[in-house]
Amino acid sequence: MKYRPVDLSGVSTYPLAERKNKVSIKNDFAGPVSAGMSVAGLIDALPRQLGAESLMGVADAVADARAKGKPVILAMGAHVIKCGLQPVLKTLIEAGAITAVALNGAGSIHDYELSLIGETSEDVGAVLHCGTFGMAEETGRDINRALKEGIARGMGYGESVGRFIIDSGNPFREWSLLATCVERDIPVTVHVALGTDIIHQHPAADGAVIGEATFRDFRLLTSVVADLGDGGVFLNVGSAVLLPEVFLKALSIAQNLGHHVDHFSTANFDMQQHYRPLQNVVKRPTSGKGRGYTVTGHHEIMIPLLAAAILDRLN
Repeated sequence: MKYRPVDLSGVSTYPLAERKNKVSIKNDFAGPVSAGMSVAGLIDALPRQLGAESLMGVADAVADARAKGKPVILAMGAHVIKCGLQPVLKTLIEAGAITAVALNGAGSIHDYELSLIGETSEDVGAVLHCGTFGMAEETGRDINRALKEGIARGMGYGESVGRFIIDSGNPFREWSLLATCVERDIPVTVHVALGTDIIHQHPAADGAVIGEATFRDFRLLTSVVADLGDGGVFLNVGSAVLLPEVFLKALSIAQNLGHHVDHFSTANFDMQQHYRPLQNVVKRPTSGKGRGYTVTGHHEIMIPLLAAAILDRLN
């Protein structure tokens, strides 16, 4: 059979005015941008769609959570610390916008080194083959000592290191999120897998102490997660595997123990969206009556924008 081009003369149409559209100038377009405008003005000028809409949705959720007295948990990977965002995050903590912080082990290490010498993040490639990678004496010695002393005093990983920073009078302790959380008396937890952090290489490392410290923090985080229902917020920033898995298990325990954990918001901030954060943070936990957001972009840009939007709403 030989095919011929179809004849379009019989095609029916309808007026454009009758069509439903997803984008309109009135509701969705950006506002004008001008020289010297305020940060609040810039945020208000963002288009109300896609990533900008998600960013504003997260800011609204955080403000609503705090108005209801519900927790806002910030879970983040080490890269967020290395991006120099501590001043931004500290402002949110001191404003009461963030009520709990969860880190991975590397995050606590960068935080500690910054509090001690004002610098962190060694050049791994330059030293790996000579056997000195991760062998800095003070980092392994001090954190392992902090955990041992903290466990004896009934503390978990995050509180132990934060308290050690304060009690030791580290020169740059005002830059430490761990110390800030301890000073503000908000939960700060650190979640590690043994063998993943440079302090596990140190002669002072004690697997039983490290395991007990992080297990206490897992149980503490679960207590906070149990209170997320009806308006709380869980933010995952830059952790592709560990913290999304920890969050999912904490949520499962809370539900198992009879807590009502539904109708809350989650968000994943990262430079690219990975499987576990999408499933274990954004989708599965909010599949009931919750709302999950994804915001893709560099932390050093997106988190200050989010913070500015949250602070404007809180004020």
